[in-house]
Amino acid sequence: MSRRISIFGATGSIGQNTIDLIARDRAAYRVVALTGGGNIAQLARDARSLSAEIAVTADESRLDDLRAALAGSGVEAAAGRAALVEAASRPADWIMSAIVGAAGLEPGLRALQQGATLALANKESMVCAGPLMLRTARDRGGQILPVDSEHSAVFQALIGEDIAAVERVIITASGGAFRDWPLKDLARATPEQAATHPNWSMGQRITIDSASMFNKALELIETREFFGIAPAKIETVVHPESMIHALVGFNDGALMAHVGPPDMRHAIGFALHYPTRKALPVERLDLVKLGQLTFRDPCETRWPALRLAREVMQAGGLMGSVFNAAKERALDAFIDHRISFLGMAEVVEEVLVSLSSQAGHNAAGITLDMVAEADHLARIEADAVMQRKTW
Repeated sequence: MSRRISIFGATGSIGQNTIDLIARDRAAYRVVALTGGGNIAQLARDARSLSAEIAVTADESRLDDLRAALAGSGVEAAAGRAALVEAASRPADWIMSAIVGAAGLEPGLRALQQGATLALANKESMVCAGPLMLRTARDRGGQILPVDSEHSAVFQALIGEDIAAVERVIITASGGAFRDWPLKDLARATPEQAATHPNWSMGQRITIDSASMFNKALELIETREFFGIAPAKIETVVHPESMIHALVGFNDGALMAHVGPPDMRHAIGFALHYPTRKALPVERLDLVKLGQLTFRDPCETRWPALRLAREVMQAGGLMGSVFNAAKERALDAFIDHRISFLGMAEVVEEVLVSLSSQAGHNAAGITLDMVAEADHLARIEADAVMQRKTW
């Protein structure tokens, strides 16, 4: 019997890699929903080729365009936030959550509420509402499988292990576009320069987040929320080759490393086929040709986002939601050339200080409405900070 699957964020890099894998074994899957943003042509093309039940664009103004692109296909067209949530409520066995940003939280929760397996590439869901996500999965019989390469690596290293035996988790970072730039030059870095990654092929926003290490900061928080690892046991190391995705250290001194090429189809494929392993069309490493792997200490002067992430983990409560919302607004402004590259961290830090009262909430009692309110307040405060400062 075919597995029912949906892909949220189908037109992005994660979504396209997911489609690549399922297209290789088409008979094994029945596609329920595909969602995307402004790339209507790609969304419609994939919906047609996969015979999806419904295609949804997040942009309500593009509904007529989507309907026209799907005319005669039998694929239903819809648009807007309510349509995304409705699509996530349609019965499915496995749902890829790859919408970028806090917008991916509610569809992911709806998927878990129906007891589906959620393949989670939307790290913001765990950063903003980790306890709520885990509680919903537990109560509704759902399952969350990590798709970020780092968290998939940790997950795989922990299979069959006792979490109490873990002494440390090391999350690797490529260092992004500016890892070798002189510090004095970072202030003049442009969005175009930041959007070029030395190893990975990703979207604009996540690539810029890689350069600023805000992406890695989110991953540190996600590690804490997903695996319940104490912040003091979570480390970061810069690994320019991006071949080791994470390492887990145990109380006997052993380090378990996940090594593989920088290809997201590995983590996606692992989640797609879990608990079994199946052959994947990814490069097989030639260790002799690779030669050596290098590591560097992360410089928190260069990447203050790492320090801010530790402060957020220490504070707890709704501070993850505050952190992410402020980061998203600062990133918007940087992309629009309204603030500097270094200004992003300045904005986020000021918002964290201003909204420190959000740290007092009991994580076990966090609701979606509470997360949404913290997100809203942080965006307002971030805009106010940026209006006060001169860039």
